Amino acid sequence: MPRLNVADQLVAKNKSDALIVLAVQDGDNAQVAATPAIAPETREHLDASLLALGATGAADETVRVAGVPGVAGTVVVSGSGVSGTPSDDDAEAIRRAAGAGVRALSGKAETVALAFPSGSAAQVVATAEGALYGSYSFTTYKSNGADSKAISKISVLSPLAKDKDVKSGAEQAQVVADERAWAQDLVNTPPLDLYPDSFANTVKEHFAGSKVKVKILDEKALAKESCGGLIGVGRGSARPPRMVVLSYEPARAKSHLSFVGKGITFDSGGLCIKPPEGMITMKCDMAGAAAVAAATKAIADLGLPVAVTTYLCLAENLTGSDAQRPGDVVTMPNGRTVEIINTDAEGRLVMADGLSLASRQEPDLLIDVATLTGAAVLSLGTRTAAVLGNNDAARDEVVAAAGSAGEDIWPIPLLQHLRSGMKSLVADTKHTGARQGGMIVAALFLEDFVGDDADGAALPWAHLDIAGPAYSADDSYGYVGKGASGYGVRTLVQLAQSRS
Repeated sequence: MPRLNVADQLVAKNKSDALIVLAVQDGDNAQVAATPAIAPETREHLDASLLALGATGAADETVRVAGVPGVAGTVVVSGSGVSGTPSDDDAEAIRRAAGAGVRALSGKAETVALAFPSGSAAQVVATAEGALYGSYSFTTYKSNGADSKAISKISVLSPLAKDKDVKSGAEQAQVVADERAWAQDLVNTPPLDLYPDSFANTVKEHFAGSKVKVKILDEKALAKESCGGLIGVGRGSARPPRMVVLSYEPARAKSHLSFVGKGITFDSGGLCIKPPEGMITMKCDMAGAAAVAAATKAIADLGLPVAVTTYLCLAENLTGSDAQRPGDVVTMPNGRTVEIINTDAEGRLVMADGLSLASRQEPDLLIDVATLTGAAVLSLGTRTAAVLGNNDAARDEVVAAAGSAGEDIWPIPLLQHLRSGMKSLVADTKHTGARQGGMIVAALFLEDFVGDDADGAALPWAHLDIAGPAYSADDSYGYVGKGASGYGVRTLVQLAQSRS
């Protein structure tokens, strides 16, 4: 990731390869948003250029202008979709515009400056966040990757550079962006190289020297814990499953959060095999595990006074000679037995193991993150996650955190009558039910593995189905490019911050 610098500097004094400015909407036309960093004559020239080019200032519109007086390099004007002067309520629009502007310069500049509105610390920090997020690229497997220009430095020009909230916000933006990028790298890595054991070892290396303890459960340890979900799903692969447990225990923690992440490093569907086109992006089926791991590292690096225990449920779902069959029955860590119906509904099985083990810690809030159902994508599209839970306050807390972080999410009710389709003749439950309401059915199954607190009340739990926004094969917008998005990292960090 590039290094971030917030400087009280005029555009005319900055020598970056390129400058990005924000456009707002004035009727049908675009205008450059006012900021002290831009000289009046520079802004007038840009406004005239935008008018001549027919720019509208709509979100995701980027216009390149060369030969601008008072600017050393090329200028990219990035539309915000905001009418008039941006306010703090427009923080996400600012983030996305900053990210879109940076993405427009991918491979074309090494140093970039942004002269965006500086009406408040929140606006400056949003600019920094969006620029960092938009700078992500994955070139590990490109033969010419080392030769392409990568952005190495981002400068945000603002008279508020020395403001304490700007300084702390910029520092946090760098930490979160770095971890979000690590999560994206994990998701973008081909399954040939990222499988349960290598994933676990990568996590161990990444957390070396941090404040987080790492424990890896191999297949023998999983059997001892009766992790029937991971063991069953992993039976068809020559590469056995793993569970990684991360523990961050700061002194005088104000709350204890537990995260559980789905880590299916590749999903063929098992014996209920997917069609070929359905497998193309299935390296992303571990995006939940990547997100919760990255969020845990960011929380620890920021020193937030919130304890976090995280479970990464890692397996590869293949069709080997010992692959799990429909009709099999497995036993989970909480003693509940499950009849296997569809081997392509494997995610909820490994998550049940993680939720069962996490519940033993009796956290104040239990959150799982998973690319769980196609039903979530059909319901909400590819940019919005769903959140369900057994506790309205917990669900609302996640929605609020996602809103502050700028990640799209929508609350879904946990309709108990949909349980009827999961009744089994031979086990405590089937792991699938009716196709109608499939996203809710999956969440209802997970609910059975959320334990109780010391008083016998169900632990507060929220389930994030990120099947839509975790990975984009075609769509790109704002600071989100094609491939892994790192969805969930920012929401979990924001939630921990709100509890601290």
